[in-house]
Formats: sequence, structure tokens, C-alpha cells
Amino acid sequence: MPVDPQLIRSTFAVVERRAEHAVTFFYSHLFWNNPGVRGLFPEDMAPQRDRLFAALTHVVTHLEDPALAAYLGHLGRDHRKFLASPALYAAVGESLIGAFAHAAGSAWTIEAEKAWTEAYGLVVELMQAGADEAAGAGEPAWWDADVVRHQRYGDSLAVLTLRPRQPFPYLPGQYVSVSSLRVPRVWRTYSIANAPRVDGTLDLHVSRIPGGAMSTALVEETGPGEVLRLSAPGGGLTARTPAGGLRTYICAGTGWAPVRALLEEAAEAEPDLEGRLFVVARAKDHLYGRPDAEALKERLPGLNVTYITAAPGRRRDQATERLIHALQACEQWPAHEVYLAGPPGFLTETVEVLTELGTGPDRVHHDTLPAVGRFTVRPSTAAERLLGPPQLQWHNPEAREPREP
Repeated sequence: MPVDPQLIRSTFAVVERRAEHAVTFFYSHLFWNNPGVRGLFPEDMAPQRDRLFAALTHVVTHLEDPALAAYLGHLGRDHRKFLASPALYAAVGESLIGAFAHAAGSAWTIEAEKAWTEAYGLVVELMQAGADEAAGAGEPAWWDADVVRHQRYGDSLAVLTLRPRQPFPYLPGQYVSVSSLRVPRVWRTYSIANAPRVDGTLDLHVSRIPGGAMSTALVEETGPGEVLRLSAPGGGLTARTPAGGLRTYICAGTGWAPVRALLEEAAEAEPDLEGRLFVVARAKDHLYGRPDAEALKERLPGLNVTYITAAPGRRRDQATERLIHALQACEQWPAHEVYLAGPPGFLTETVEVLTELGTGPDRVHHDTLPAVGRFTVRPSTAAERLLGPPQLQWHNPEAREPREP
């Protein structure tokens, strides 16, 4: 991106120390000057606030990364579901520059304003290019999907089977954003839990979060016959191991969903693969995916499966210790491709262990979606600390929803 990265980052460092103030100013300015825009946003703006700063942080910290263009292209493709238009992009840019100027104080110079204006222009250009490409390919802004089955697992988890009304192409391991008329203008992300089927149906694993409007609606209120909206699929947790290559799958909570999809794909394409699967849960009664895992093991004889939970009556984080010990007992880590899914803290902790065991960073695959609200894990900046304190225990499967963009 042909802008001054150092100037962009130094200005952002000042703004992020007043992150909450800057975001409040931004939305106040946007809604005051563009009254019709408010109706495009959900009633609860707290998650939206966190996602805005997460996206800004990603752009600022990846200015020289060649992959940034693809990220912004996908972001533009995804924002079609919000009915984003050139006029909306212009309004957002005006309010963003105004908020940054207000929050940066004396650090906001003519040079800084010029750099940020140019940077925002390039961001919009790449996002609109992604949106135009998707529209040109005939991709809808969203897919309507009928709920054909709703299965409950305990009090807090449900598996929804959906049938999109139009062909819905995706890869095993990807995720999708979901919207329901029960929670207007809110989108939450869930991983697709199966490889593509002949009948076009797909499964979503949803854990109810206390106070989470969307997860509560999907788990407790939604039933067969209802219609949900799906965004374009996204995510990079897709199969990339060459035929015959060793691989390990590690998942916690509803992280089982994308791993299940990857294993279904492998069972069709490479039933003689050699690999390992670790399924982690906070307690035995939360191992809802065990029957499916056993069925997949029948189709994949070379897959060694390990289930890990805390011992009865013991603290939940004992599952973490048991997983680490199990990983340390395994060999050939440098030769394995690792597919990892679960809550943000679980990803961070497990990646550190795998690195210590000799697995190269390019061989550990997981989605790196920002957490929101109180689920932000290990914040590294003042803005992140302000916008959301860290979640202390990762093995709560209800922490799946904050993974959503």
C-alpha cells in the first residue's frame, strides 16, 4: 500500500490510547450527519465498536503485507450483506477522519490527515473491487436458507441443518456469517460442520452465550421452517496437506465443527491418511461430537483419536494441562501439518506449545478472527485492553460466538 506506514502507525498509536472516545465520536458523527445510516446497524453497538477497531488494527499492522489486498477484497465482498454503497463508504471516511483528528489532538498534522485520507481511499478502492468482482460473478449479497432440522445437545448447544435456496459453494473448514429476523441487522459467524453434500444442506454448531442475542435465538427459538440469511463463506482453515502427508487435528468446544468438515473431506479423498485427532472439552458431557468422531475413525483407520477433558470434580483448566501433556508425548511434530480450531485463547495457547515442540508456523493452520467484547484474549495494545478485558478460560464452548467478524 503506497502510503507512509510509519506516519499511519504513529498516529494510530495516539488514537488507540483514546480508543473508546474515538469510536464514540465516530459513530455520533456518522449518525448525526447521515440519519438514514443508523438503520443499517444493530441496536447493540458494543460488538460493532470492537469489530471496527479490530479491522482498523489489522489494516494498520499489515500495511506492507501483500495479503492485505486479498483481506480487503474479501471484506468488501462480505460488506455487500450490509448494503454498503459508495455513498456509505464516503460518509464513513468523513466520520473516521473526523474522529481521528479529534482523538489525536496535536498529533493530527496536515501530513497525518493526508496520509490517512490516502490510506482510506485505497482501502475503499480494494473493498469495492472485491464487491464488484463478486457481483460480476453473479454472487448474491446473501443467501436465504431454510432451517430443515434443529437438534439440541444439552442446555446450551444446537446443531442446525440448513438448505440454501441457491447453490452455496464453500470449502470444508470455512465459516459463514448468519443473520436472523429474530435479531435484526445482527450477523454472527459460525463454522460449517460438513463437507459439501449432494442435497446442498449444511450444518452449523451453535453454542448459546449468556446474554448473546443471536446464539440464544438460534439455540432456543429457531425451528424448522424458519429462514436465515448466510453471507459469503470465508476463512483459511482449509485442507492443504499433500497426499500422504502427516497431519494433526486439534479442536476445543465447537471448534469441532470445521475439523469435522475437514475429516469428512479427507475420508472421501484420502481414506488411508495417517494422522492424529485431539478433541478437547471442559467435561465429558460436553463431548457432543464423540459419536461423529467415532464414525469418522471407522472411515479413517489411520486416524488416532484422543478425547481430553478435565477429571470429574477438578478445575476446568486441567483440560489444558492434559492437552499439553498429550501433545508433548507425540513425536514427528516438524513433519505434521496441524489444523487447529477453537476459542481465541485456546488457539494462542496451543500454537505456543506447538512451536515449542518444533512445528513451523507455516504448518499450523487456523483462522485468526478477532474476538469481541469481553472475550478479547491477551490484548497487546491499549485499545484492545480498553475495549475488552481478556477471557481467562478458553475451554468454555460458549466462547465460540465471539470468534465472529
